[in-house]
Amino acid sequence: MIRLVFKRGAQATILAAGSALALITATTGDRAHGEGNLDASYTISFARIPVGEITATAVFGQSEYAISARARAGGVMKVLSVDGEGSFTTRGTIKDGHLVPTNFASKIVSSTETSDVTMALDKGDARELAVTPPPSQDRVPVTAANRRAIVDPLTAALFSAATAGETLSQEACRRTLPIFDGHQRYDFKLAFKRMDKVTAEKGYAGPVVVCSVSYEPIAGHRASMPLVKYLSENRDMEMALAPIAGTRLLAPFKLSVVSMLANLTIEANRFETIMVHAPEGTPPNIAQPSDISPTRRDGDVERRCVRAANGIVLCQEVPKPAPERR
Repeated sequence: MIRLVFKRGAQATILAAGSALALITATTGDRAHGEGNLDASYTISFARIPVGEITATAVFGQSEYAISARARAGGVMKVLSVDGEGSFTTRGTIKDGHLVPTNFASKIVSSTETSDVTMALDKGDARELAVTPPPSQDRVPVTAANRRAIVDPLTAALFSAATAGETLSQEACRRTLPIFDGHQRYDFKLAFKRMDKVTAEKGYAGPVVVCSVSYEPIAGHRASMPLVKYLSENRDMEMALAPIAGTRLLAPFKLSVVSMLANLTIEANRFETIMVHAPEGTPPNIAQPSDISPTRRDGDVERRCVRAANGIVLCQEVPKPAPERR
């Protein structure tokens, strides 16, 4: 789940910039989905001042995945109408090495209102959508076409790296992300920029592939929104992608926006892989710590859990082996 708080229109966009671009996970045609799950936290800085944080956990099974994130932001970010907290989750299937979302939910809370979104997706289309409160009349209308061929903010930057050779390559950046968060429809257009190296305070240290990023609002927004103007008028945005150990997956390590107003940076301070081995076909599960004990057995199924540093418990249901015949 993600915890972030903003004004409703800006909330979803920054969450996309901070989720889709700071919590994105990339997959390849490899079958190593269940070998490395990501546990990461990011610091949000605006004008070099820490203004918030994001924590994220991504769990991959052989045929299913789940992503959970929490975030908060405020302080000087109020100049962009960003102030509050939110939570986000997404689940889906893995087909031919690509992540296909099936369910997305978000809850954004500010001092003025609470916004909830639940969305069911089928083959890239938003088939069912519930949004409270409903959108105001002063926004660019979201049409039925805007709800087709899209991805949710957490699955948004789910890149396909090369199916062979090095995981980090220029190809990871060559794509457009068609994002719909229930409120707004927008594109993030990426292009290869350079190779670089990074070091987290805890976890990963090594090479990254850096992509340039441009933001294009399409529907559901107000053109006068401070955050929309900030993102769309700034062409100097970039995102660094780092590999997840034990897999052929990539996840954002850093997002930066250079602006005349002030620079925005979302950078990982912790980027760790949690190894959770399970037989093929084992579904992933994200549960809160209060919901589950470290190990539980239910009939012929054993639940193996690992507590992530952000407090989320990662669980997988593993069939118990058949007793040996004597």
